[in-house]
Amino acid sequence: MKPILLAAAAVILSACSRPPVLSAGADPSDASSPALATRYVPVTAGTADYRPVDPKPWIERNENVAPKTRAE
Repeated sequence: MKPILLAAAAVILSACSRPPVLSAGADPSDASSPALATRYVPVTAGTADYRPVDPKPWIERNENVAPKTRAE
């Protein structure tokens, strides 16, 4: 039972300590820390234009895809 009391006391007393200082990279609160340059990229960059267009003549379109007739 004594180990359980020691473990409980360790858990309770650990709440009284400061959290560890974690550092990864430059400090964001430091005004002299370097910052990467940013560039503007529009949200629509690289998209295709899908606006409605007038229909093309269907006779010419069908002639382009129809099988070629053999000259006999």
